[in-house]
Amino acid sequence: MESKVITLSDAVSLIEDGQTLALGGNSFSRMPSSFVREIARQKKRKLSLVKTAGGYDIDLLCFAEAVSEVIAGYVGFENVFGLCPSFRRSVESGIVKVREHACATVIAGLRASSFGIPSQPIAGLQGSDVPKMTGFEKTSDPYTGKEIFMIPSITPDWAIIHVPYADKYGNARIDGGVFEDILMTRASTQVILTTEQIQETSFFQENPAKTKIPSFLVKAVVQIEQGAFPMSCYPFYDLDEEVIKKYFIQSKSNNQLEEHLASLVNIDYGQKNS
Repeated sequence: MESKVITLSDAVSLIEDGQTLALGGNSFSRMPSSFVREIARQKKRKLSLVKTAGGYDIDLLCFAEAVSEVIAGYVGFENVFGLCPSFRRSVESGIVKVREHACATVIAGLRASSFGIPSQPIAGLQGSDVPKMTGFEKTSDPYTGKEIFMIPSITPDWAIIHVPYADKYGNARIDGGVFEDILMTRASTQVILTTEQIQETSFFQENPAKTKIPSFLVKAVVQIEQGAFPMSCYPFYDLDEEVIKKYFIQSKSNNQLEEHLASLVNIDYGQKNS
């Protein structure tokens, strides 16, 4: 088996304009931050983004004018900073279309794709405006007669997942919360991993039950220490609120994207700050 380890630049070059990306992690945790910054540097365009709870990743790509559509249940910086400035600006101006979801309906759509079926039933949307806004169709359960909504499958072109550990072939372990990352790798056509550490395959063989992503699903592996920064990656580091705060302020201005990308290029390309 050949190594799948490539550079960050080469990994991002696999992404084509107009494709759909499922972005791993959740809220402030283990998102593929270095990868999305390189997407911005390479000036990718018209991407569709899939996530249950996004924040910095989706906002930065909106800041970079790389996004045409967002499929998500929530996008924001929680109660730490509030709504995402660039995401909000892009949606209000009509540059970015939002397919309004609940987190559970994103999961249902990904599950449908992973199961190879066209849609997935879900309960609990009665009284919500989400079905009307996004066009979810109703049907009757054939066994109970109760009304349910059918969520169409979501099949991203790529799942982009940041993990603590991987080997050079693409086997990966996730310590801490896995969120929707495993599901994304099953629902997507192809998978790219960024990882804090590349371990020998024996590391995974010693405890195979912890191998959450198997190598045969993975197209490429990129090693990036602090690849989720300024968000957290258990068990290596917590989020950096000062850096997030600075980005939040920069995101309110249309002309500070390059400054933000330049400030983190050492992390993204493995260069040690002097």
